[in-house]
Amino acid sequence: MKTALTIAGSDTGGGAGIQADIKTMTVNGVYAMSALTALTAQNTVGVQGIYEITPEFLAQELDSIFTDFTPDAVKIGMVFSVPQIGVIAEKLKQYNAKNIVLDPVMVATSGSKLINDDAVAALKEKLIPLADVVTPNIPEAEILSGMDIKSADDMITAAKKISNEFGCAVLLKGGHSLNDANDLLYRDGGFKWFNGRRIDNPNTHGTGCTLSSAIASNLAKGFDMDTAVMRSKEYISGALEAMLDLGRGSGPMKHGFNVTGYFAEER
Repeated sequence: MKTALTIAGSDTGGGAGIQADIKTMTVNGVYAMSALTALTAQNTVGVQGIYEITPEFLAQELDSIFTDFTPDAVKIGMVFSVPQIGVIAEKLKQYNAKNIVLDPVMVATSGSKLINDDAVAALKEKLIPLADVVTPNIPEAEILSGMDIKSADDMITAAKKISNEFGCAVLLKGGHSLNDANDLLYRDGGFKWFNGRRIDNPNTHGTGCTLSSAIASNLAKGFDMDTAVMRSKEYISGALEAMLDLGRGSGPMKHGFNVTGYFAEER
């Protein structure tokens, strides 16, 4: 069985972070492992608290995984500090990690900030150059590219800048009132649009975590980048179309929307 590792923060509400990653990886047919970077007190309304995992313990987590397993893909989500970023970069290089998908999580769906200011520079210097693909949304891509993104052409320009600077593929996600659900994949000097279906569902908590984990899962299974992105967007659409409605804010998606069988039956 193929395996995938998620390096990210915990979400008590279960819609994003480690919890969303494990659900996504399981439904997408790979064995999920995890290394926590932070504990968050979080729900659909916002983030009430963040407790950072020490870099020393994070290193132990990663050593425990890589000395016993060989992950077929690695997804990186919320990283909270410069020392954490240094540890992750060191361990990924030490163990020759492959199929690295980096979701540069900077702000939660609720608007809560999830990364220290000085960590953004370290992310650019140490982690993004190790990634096979990064998956920023519009605000994150503006930070990474240093430019305003107001149009589809701006998306192409920004993705090209990020790809050229860091030497990785870039999946620049639409949304944020720009280009709706259409995402742009830029790699190897060319680009491709992946058009998504507009789904009228306000419950979008954890969509970024879920998409990047699905991509990692599909890369782990041997799909090429284009196919991995296509399959992952189809999965996101299905999870949104299930119209799960939990919590008082921007709720989670139904990650197991197509899980059927005896053990999934309700009473």
